[in-house]
Amino acid sequence: MPSTFRIGGDLDVRRLGFGAMRLPTEPGSGRENALAVARRAVELGVTLIDTAHLYGGGANEELLAEALHPYPEGLLITTKVGVVRTGPGGEWKLDGRPEILRDQVQQALRRLRTERIELLQLHRIDPDTPLADQLGALRELQTEGLVGRIGLSEVTVDELERARALVDIVSVQNRYNLLDREHEPVLDACAAAGIAFLPWRPVAWGKTGAEGEIAAVAAELGATPTQVALAWLLDRAPVVLPIPGTARTGHLEENVAAAGLRLTPAQRDRLDRLAEGAQGAPG
Repeated sequence: MPSTFRIGGDLDVRRLGFGAMRLPTEPGSGRENALAVARRAVELGVTLIDTAHLYGGGANEELLAEALHPYPEGLLITTKVGVVRTGPGGEWKLDGRPEILRDQVQQALRRLRTERIELLQLHRIDPDTPLADQLGALRELQTEGLVGRIGLSEVTVDELERARALVDIVSVQNRYNLLDREHEPVLDACAAAGIAFLPWRPVAWGKTGAEGEIAAVAAELGATPTQVALAWLLDRAPVVLPIPGTARTGHLEENVAAAGLRLTPAQRDRLDRLAEGAQGAPG
């Protein structure tokens, strides 16, 4: 399997990325460690980092800018918009109204200290706002040069098809891992169309006894179960770009090393069979 993928056919990234959601943003030692983890990810060769307005109401975006700006050439920080807080300390809810999406993109540009977001993803499709209005707003931002490419998150095959009839979709970010393959049809659709598929929660363990088989494969390879789970994702299809997240440098280094792991066909077959009976298992 190739180690890189071109999102939208022209944005080249290493396939194993980093999800920044878990990085603490509050002042103190936790934040200092988070800055170090983000910088270490880039040192290890990660070129795809995922964040979102939802993660601290933009605080995660600010953290990444503090850690990494001015950004090294080839680094892609992708963010997501379309979720708002209902009030001070209130619940988050979907809001895909064009004025909200535009405001959150402008906030992201300021927080990330950039003039253009190369990959912007709609965090969820808002059922209360026409899809054409949501994607139309993102297309306008793209036309203005503020957004480079458009992606979606947590969508069905039908939603993906309807969105592609309106704008060019270059990425999809859905929940998917070795033991949770609910969105396998979406992944297959992305693979067929050459659309990047970013599995969130790429590592999750169920309570079905499958962990024993994963541990057995890990022992055969001299690796960890987490590395096996990530290697399986990378082996699943060339469009898969896992974005495991962590706030610990040791775990980050372990995750990145998974890109060098190679499963045998027999090991791959054993892992493929684990999803049977594991759908919806607690992570």
